[in-house]
Amino acid sequence: MVANDNCPGQVVISGFERAVDYAVGLAQSRGAKKAIRLAVSVAAHSPLMSSVTGQFSNALGNTPFKNPENCVYSNASGVPMIALEDIRFQLNRQLTHSVRWRESIEVMIRDSGATLFIEIGPGDVLSGLVKRINRDVSRVTINSVPSLRAWVQSLGG
Repeated sequence: MVANDNCPGQVVISGFERAVDYAVGLAQSRGAKKAIRLAVSVAAHSPLMSSVTGQFSNALGNTPFKNPENCVYSNASGVPMIALEDIRFQLNRQLTHSVRWRESIEVMIRDSGATLFIEIGPGDVLSGLVKRINRDVSRVTINSVPSLRAWVQSLGG
């Protein structure tokens, strides 16, 4: 199963170990530019995660949420959400459904006019994926205190 549609040329699959191994071998034999097995211990974003959806749904139901000030885009559906119940539902849905990262980014650009994407956290993988989706938008990676300071200074702060 497609677990992640990250960007043009990058798709991640998930499933039973033997099936994934077979798919990697098949992709390599058919000329895929790169086909590797990721070192993960669960079949994330696939129906194989369904055994934990009830427990996760209960945890989401017991977690206090506030109404968002801006819409939140679901990676499971690729569309914006405002209602808290939709957000909870889509968070739970991500366990067993594909991450539609490419579609989410494209919808943000098309429908809301997003022109700047800020990645906060270790690394810069998501910024790189955004670049491969649309080179016309700006990307900022904040993965350290110095990178945060540099960005704030670039804003005139």
